[in-house]
Amino acid sequence: MLCAGASAGQIGTALMLAPEAGTADAQRALLAERSPTRVTRAFTGRPARGIVNRFLAEHSGVAPLAYPEIHHVTSPLRAAARKRGDADGFNLWAGQAHELVQARPAGEIVRQMALEAAAVIEQVGQGLRHRGTSAAPR
Repeated sequence: MLCAGASAGQIGTALMLAPEAGTADAQRALLAERSPTRVTRAFTGRPARGIVNRFLAEHSGVAPLAYPEIHHVTSPLRAAARKRGDADGFNLWAGQAHELVQARPAGEIVRQMALEAAAVIEQVGQGLRHRGTSAAPR
């Protein structure tokens, strides 16, 4: 993302299996599996990406854009499903590459990502410097 010009990127999903995360056990079990994700308003009334489950599939087509009202209406249902460990009944927020997450301490994950990002930026910068002005448009 940084090489594409973004000044920042979200890494929330990368932290969801960290011991410090409050991720529900039912969601932890699904994060490492290859599962489709979709943007939905079904759980809160505001668009967010999650792993497709029964609740998302059944309610996404009719969910209104009505945050926080939908959040308040579905909150007790989601809490009960989470307590039961029913992954089909609550939001499984996750990014598109959720199966890449690792169960490691958050600080370790962030440090590794920062090192990897710096290395890629340096590599791209070297490539651009190597081309010099010969690649400049005329």
